Amino acid sequence: MNAEDIKKIAKDLGADLVGIASAETLNAHPPDPKWPQTPDRISPYTKSAVVIVCRIPVAAFRCKTNIPVQYIDMLVLRRMDRIAYRISEALEAAGHPSLVTAAQETDWNYKKASYGRLSTRHLGIEAGLGTFGLEVNILTPEFGPRLYLTGILTEAELEPDEIMTEQVCIGESCSRCLYSCPSDAVLHFGIDKRGCAVEAQEFGYMTATAMFDKFVDADAEKKKEILRSRDLFGFWQGLLRVVGSFGDCPRCLAVCPVGNDYHAYLADVQKVIPEKTEAKVAKAKGFKQARKDGDDVSGLNEWNRRWVGPEGYQGMVARQMQAFKAEQKRRAEEAENPEKEDA
Repeated sequence: MNAEDIKKIAKDLGADLVGIASAETLNAHPPDPKWPQTPDRISPYTKSAVVIVCRIPVAAFRCKTNIPVQYIDMLVLRRMDRIAYRISEALEAAGHPSLVTAAQETDWNYKKASYGRLSTRHLGIEAGLGTFGLEVNILTPEFGPRLYLTGILTEAELEPDEIMTEQVCIGESCSRCLYSCPSDAVLHFGIDKRGCAVEAQEFGYMTATAMFDKFVDADAEKKKEILRSRDLFGFWQGLLRVVGSFGDCPRCLAVCPVGNDYHAYLADVQKVIPEKTEAKVAKAKGFKQARKDGDDVSGLNEWNRRWVGPEGYQGMVARQMQAFKAEQKRRAEEAENPEKEDA
């Protein structure tokens, strides 16, 4: 079983994108060497990581509230896990022991934050599927950041895909993710994870423990009020269905202009960013100037530049939009003149 066989299986099962990374490369380039998220920490026998992407249906980002995207996120995660498991079964049936890694997990032996044994963003980048955005989500040319990823660690030695060297994210001159962030957590190719969690993990671990701290010290009447509250229902739902514990805030995903799904369905409804402020604009200008001046930016240091895209942004989104518009024009002309197509 070779790389092309695995990719065909993944696509046939419903994966939107699939790539392969070498375990040797992943072990040599941990996201943070101080807290290595590497395959060898899980299994020393791993030779390759098969990385699959399932996109988030775009309608979720056209809604008035976050509730639809919370539910769809849960469905996407479940679907992705089923696909990944079937891939691992196929590999094992061919004689290559394989396991599926958790798409959303936290290992408290690393850092006290949402920090798993593997970083799926970095897996995706090493598998040639995209590069970091300004807010350090992975951006793929096809779907921008509107996706989930998971990895299958396998003992099969598969031909790896080449990492992208062109920066997919427009970067500082765009800064739409920065403008839209409700908690102003976007850094210069970095993220304030605690600030992000305030909105992104409405019913995550941090907010759950805060509520139960209040519950323990409350009187009987207050305890009854807490037990009837939306918060308790939210935490229960998060435990059962992941909804609200991860990916609760979709703002940076919704406004990112990378991907044909954005050009087709989001450019109109997400054009205006209500959260944009003069302070955020000034922050973006500062980021742009710092990069121009070659300042020491941690998100762009020699180690991290690998995942940002060492060649910098070279107009990928503009080229993509032009190609998309040309295709739309062609389809419109065909619809108006069907007899020409038949001829």
